Amino acid sequence: MDLANLKPAEGSRQSDNFRRGRGHGSGNGKTAGKGHKGQKARSGAPRPGFEGGQMPLYRRLPKRGFKNRNTKEIVGINVSALNRFEDGTEVTVALLIESGVVSNPRDGVKILGNGELTKKLNVKVNAFSEGAKAKIEAAGGTVEVV
Repeated sequence: MDLANLKPAEGSRQSDNFRRGRGHGSGNGKTAGKGHKGQKARSGAPRPGFEGGQMPLYRRLPKRGFKNRNTKEIVGINVSALNRFEDGTEVTVALLIESGVVSNPRDGVKILGNGELTKKLNVKVNAFSEGAKAKIEAAGGTVEVV
């Protein structure tokens, strides 16, 4: 199974591959699936969410909090996860992805200090906690912020 073989479950989707309004023999003629008369049967029907001039729901509800556009989503992994590598390995973000420790490092990877480290590693990632930095250096390794 890979991306090339994916398809929706049998019967879960209907084809949109038919012509509307091409006679009653097509099974979708006359009103072309729009019913009889009314605003929704005509061209220029209102956009989704429009409530006929009434204040729409998305504007009536109170907005709370603050959404920071510039926030970064950094993936944290613990020092204990680094024990899988051999002594003297240079651990980078690419190596963490390849070995399956991290699957989707959106804006970066941070090493956190939970657990113990028994290997001497050269770690090069985006960020370190103070505890993680101390544990890596205590094990004889080096840390470098990329």
